[in-house]
Amino acid sequence: MSTADQRARRGAGQDADRHAVVVGGGLAGVTAALRLADAGLRVTLLEGRPRLGGLAFSFKRGELTVDNGQHVYLRCCTAYRWFLERIGGADLAPVQDRLDVPVLDVAHPRGPRLGRLRRSALPVPLHLAASLATYPHLSLAERAAVGRAALALRRLDPADPALDGLDFATWLARYGQSPRTVEALWDLVGVATLNATADQSSLGLAAMVFKTGLLSENGAADIGWARVPLGDLHDTLARKALDAADVRTELRARVTCVSRTDDGNWRVDTEEESLAAGTVVLAVPQREAHGLLPPGALADPDKLLDIGTAPILNVHVVYDRKVLRQPFFAALGSPVQWVFDRTDSSGLTDGGQYLAVSQSAAQEDIDEPVSVLRAKYLPELERLLPAARGAKVRDFFVTRERTATFAPSPGVGRLRPGNRTDTPGLYLAGAWTATGWPATMESAVRSGTGAAGAALTALGRPAGRPPWEAA
Repeated sequence: MSTADQRARRGAGQDADRHAVVVGGGLAGVTAALRLADAGLRVTLLEGRPRLGGLAFSFKRGELTVDNGQHVYLRCCTAYRWFLERIGGADLAPVQDRLDVPVLDVAHPRGPRLGRLRRSALPVPLHLAASLATYPHLSLAERAAVGRAALALRRLDPADPALDGLDFATWLARYGQSPRTVEALWDLVGVATLNATADQSSLGLAAMVFKTGLLSENGAADIGWARVPLGDLHDTLARKALDAADVRTELRARVTCVSRTDDGNWRVDTEEESLAAGTVVLAVPQREAHGLLPPGALADPDKLLDIGTAPILNVHVVYDRKVLRQPFFAALGSPVQWVFDRTDSSGLTDGGQYLAVSQSAAQEDIDEPVSVLRAKYLPELERLLPAARGAKVRDFFVTRERTATFAPSPGVGRLRPGNRTDTPGLYLAGAWTATGWPATMESAVRSGTGAAGAALTALGRPAGRPPWEAA
């Protein structure tokens, strides 16, 4: 028998019903693989790229280690925090002690003004009252209106299907939120978390973000981010955790077909081999999942194609000196949205500074040439950061994720499938599935846990409560 034939039969005689194949090595796939392996299944993880991590990864550019985009999470992201603990990376991506977001408005009539969104130790909703009362980017009347809208928001149920069909901007206007308030507060947070402006966002998803992050408990919105390259977490440490769990991980293994076998199990084909399995988890983007689904797996598989996508652009600038003395800030009155200092995590040690400008909902800029983006963003950074005006730009480059997230448009909730399909043994995972969360790292981890839990239940091995709740 040839080597190819041996590969084609791998798993066929090795108790296939105890074998699970996870297709996709992003956060959803890694999570599903770990959970299935922890429950005693033999697991194979197949990833088409040469690395793990999905769209939250790093790469080398000269001596720098660069993240493809700035990713943050909140203290309320309990699933992602569990994931960091599971792979041994929690200390490498800590959460700030207390929410503190510098917000710089360079278009103020009386010159640039710096405000801060900070929480106190008071209970919700008073924890943000002092910060809001002194927030200089809104008038006194606008601040009062925010309080009234926040109280109304607390009464919404994000899971109510009726909210999914409405847009957030219409609801905000109904509760007296001015265009300035939307820009300086609601979109400041919403664009970064939803990857869409209020008029393009489902009220259900927006309510979920603001209720969970700002109105659930004190500290829920404290921000965490990796102090090391994302690849150290989502690739290196994730691979170590998979190896320790005896997961067979194959990179550069593009899956070409998933099909049902005569004995009721599954066959997963790559360009190199065929695997027999009793359980398959498709943890890939929705369009890729659509292409791999066998007939009958979903009642209306084309709904997956109706889930839109939204881009994120990251502008990377390396200066010859330090121009920013805070770890990050948000901007108003400028095309710039959020700026992060990535000097230490990138490995830059020669006295310069590396800034990452994170631009969500970047439809306007995503396809612009680098020269156009350079002409647009460098002057804006000089407006925001006076110290940058005399600094030399050593490097300027961009990273583009044209389909970074699913679009949180009104009506998207009815398109997002659950973890189970209509075919036994086949499950779906990914931030785009029906987790109740927008397209975040939190949603990805929750989806992986949900898919693994559904699979284990079907195998007669109830998974119990999610690990972050059981802890």
